[in-house]
Amino acid sequence: VQLVESGGGLAQPGGSLRLSCAASGFTFSSDALSWVRQAPGKGLEWVSGIGSGGGVTPYADSVKGRFTISRDNAKNMLYLQMSSLKPEDTALYYCAKVLGGSSWASMDYWGKGTLVTVSS
Repeated sequence: VQLVESGGGLAQPGGSLRLSCAASGFTFSSDALSWVRQAPGKGLEWVSGIGSGGGVTPYADSVKGRFTISRDNAKNMLYLQMSSLKPEDTALYYCAKVLGGSSWASMDYWGKGTLVTVSS
């Protein structure tokens, strides 16, 4: 299993970024996926998840209404559109494969992360 994130960078408060995650090594269309983040000096925070078909998309309260998760099963790609960014969104963002039959925050495979910095 390989998960490779991209799209991180520097954004201004109120700005937008789109993260991508390229997946391989498993049956992508059969598995739920999540985005998780870790802010500097803090623990892991689950951000959002998406079901195998894309119809179920829960969000953490901290990002609800600002972030949108999506997937393209034909391309084995996961996305996170981030808008109205805040400095507190600064973190290393990971995509992760959800452990089958478990909660959204239970993952068995992770990428190496992409850094998002929100600052003026």
